[in-house]
Amino acid sequence: MITISILNIWNNVWPYIIAVLVFVVLIIIHEFGHFIAAKICGVRVNEFAVGFGPKLFKKKFGETVYAVNLVPLGGYCAMEGEDESSTDERAFCNKGPLKRLFIVVNGAVFNLILGLIIVAITLIPSEKFSSTTVAKFTDTAVSSQHGLEVGDEILSVDGRKIFSTYDLSYAFTGVEDGTVDMTVKRDGQKVELQNVKFQTEKENDISYVKVDFYVLGVEKTPLTFITQTFNTAIANCRVVWFSLIDLITGKYGLSAMSGPVGITAAIGSVAKENLFNILPIMALITINLGIFNLLPLPALDGGRILFILIELITRKPVPQKYEGLVHTVGLVLLLGLMLLITAKDIISLIVG
Repeated sequence: MITISILNIWNNVWPYIIAVLVFVVLIIIHEFGHFIAAKICGVRVNEFAVGFGPKLFKKKFGETVYAVNLVPLGGYCAMEGEDESSTDERAFCNKGPLKRLFIVVNGAVFNLILGLIIVAITLIPSEKFSSTTVAKFTDTAVSSQHGLEVGDEILSVDGRKIFSTYDLSYAFTGVEDGTVDMTVKRDGQKVELQNVKFQTEKENDISYVKVDFYVLGVEKTPLTFITQTFNTAIANCRVVWFSLIDLITGKYGLSAMSGPVGITAAIGSVAKENLFNILPIMALITINLGIFNLLPLPALDGGRILFILIELITRKPVPQKYEGLVHTVGLVLLLGLMLLITAKDIISLIVG
């Protein structure tokens, strides 16, 4: 009985351990991007750590302390002179703006490269790739009665360009009445379709268009594999970008956002079904992390990039005390938002 109970606990716990490991990998990749760029530029790295809080393990190799901390949802690459002045010639603050820009940008670059690699891995098992051309309609199709035809290549939905089925899936999200305007290529000509009607379904207070058609398959060749890899990675970038726009414009509210708790729960649920299915989510998260970090917001890499760009334009750095104050205020606000989202995620899990 004790063995069965332990197995039951393990079966419930292991998917969430996998989810945490996913976060850890993405954090390590991001911080390693900063780390390797710092080494290339001759900047002294005092500590490279995964996680926050009390240290579980630390070991010094050369000039750098490598550490694993208690809370795995974060990490840092602490460089000499990163947030304070230093007389060390190898300090971050004493390097030229272009070298500092390279170091700051490289964390996000590594996340985006990882996203591209994961996308390629997810496409390897595919025998054919999906296009955006309508092959046939389902028996209960509605859109075929409102202008859409077999052979139509979908070019845009409600003004947003469509390059892949991933673009199409996001364009069909948040459509309350199931009605969209579409641009298609038909017999070599662009055709504008107004008020194309679809049935809808709702999940977590968000309406989704029920896609009532199948798309043509594309033969798998080395060229189409490369093309599909880049198109899918770019589509993920577009999803992240449009999601941010939709949040800012109020199309989606706070309920549509998820923090570490919500994402961990989602990854855990997928892991229970099929471990391989984690990879598309992992690709989206790492691309999300890369793009989000490049936003010109205080406390993010993008905030640091903004100050470096100001320095490049004005030919003199912003006083460090003012930049530090902006990043501190930004960090407090960001942590406050994360706490709010985390509380929402926990309540959602409890309520079910």
